[in-house]
Amino acid sequence: MNKFWSEAVKRTEPYVPGEQLNDPNIIKLNTNENPYDPSPQVTEATQNELKRKLRLYPSPDADGLRDELGRYFKLDRDYIFAGNGSDEVLAFSFMAFFEQHAIVRFPSITYSFYPVYAKLFNVPYEEIALNRDFTLPAENFFGADGGVIIANPNAPTGLYLDTAAIEEIVMNNPECVVIIDEAYIDFAPASAVSLVKQYPNLLVVRTMSKSRSLAGLRVGFAIGDPGLIEALNRIKDSFNSYTIDRLAIAGAAAAIRDEDYFQEIRQKIISTREWLISEMKIRGFHVLPSHANFIFVSHYKASAESLYQRLRESGFLVRHFQKPEIENYLRITIGSDEQMEFFLNALDSTILSSAGSTVQD
Repeated sequence: MNKFWSEAVKRTEPYVPGEQLNDPNIIKLNTNENPYDPSPQVTEATQNELKRKLRLYPSPDADGLRDELGRYFKLDRDYIFAGNGSDEVLAFSFMAFFEQHAIVRFPSITYSFYPVYAKLFNVPYEEIALNRDFTLPAENFFGADGGVIIANPNAPTGLYLDTAAIEEIVMNNPECVVIIDEAYIDFAPASAVSLVKQYPNLLVVRTMSKSRSLAGLRVGFAIGDPGLIEALNRIKDSFNSYTIDRLAIAGAAAAIRDEDYFQEIRQKIISTREWLISEMKIRGFHVLPSHANFIFVSHYKASAESLYQRLRESGFLVRHFQKPEIENYLRITIGSDEQMEFFLNALDSTILSSAGSTVQD
């Protein structure tokens, strides 16, 4: 520990992203990226933007993108905030809505950036235990002191909480902000965006990385009451007025416009997910019901750690979390049909060779 570190640095335990290997032979199924290219309209829009004068700053408020999102969600632009990926939007949200004297609640098993932000911004938090089947006990989030943040569908489980339950949580926290992190919602039945006009304490955070294939452009956004959006803008403009570059704004707006391509790719991934779930069950895996672009699995015979290592040796990266309650599970991103067939072939030989690494009852 360096003597020049601030207290914020000392108390922080940085988020650890999924492994990134510069090997073209590796099939990455560990970071929930979309296996398909973005809409061709995205490529065209970014190339056109490159022809313009990049010496000029982008719009500080990403107005073109916010207008496009407003049309898509049938909301005024005042309900929309855009940022450099949903992680930045979430970080701004912690600064904008959570206090250092009031306890924020989030699930004990969820996106691991939440405790990182809480420690960084010195926000006290309470981790709410999930039910034994990893479902979320909505009533345990009622009456929070400082706020609530929930990933829906949850990560890394993939489980989805219906809109009625989300509304109950929002209604039972009228004095604080409830943040619903919908990174994977496009693979699920319905979004909480339909509730934002009814509840001024609801903020829905979304990303363009998953269903829109734009992980490389880093675009996220939040939807909520204009009062919440103004708070986010005040934080942003006290930090960096130009968080989204011209290429990202142009590409993200084009991705939103191409609804046909979005629906085609979304349905492909959902279809592959359901097929993969059935194939994994045939192979003796316990698979949680997923409404995301990944599945969360354990095997009755082979330990998750041994499977992870053997898959890695076979050229497949999946995600293994060294955390109690989920240490015997793997999170597997949905790839293309071809990638999933390669994966299953490797898995068949891996399971057989892992027979000696059994799970303790």
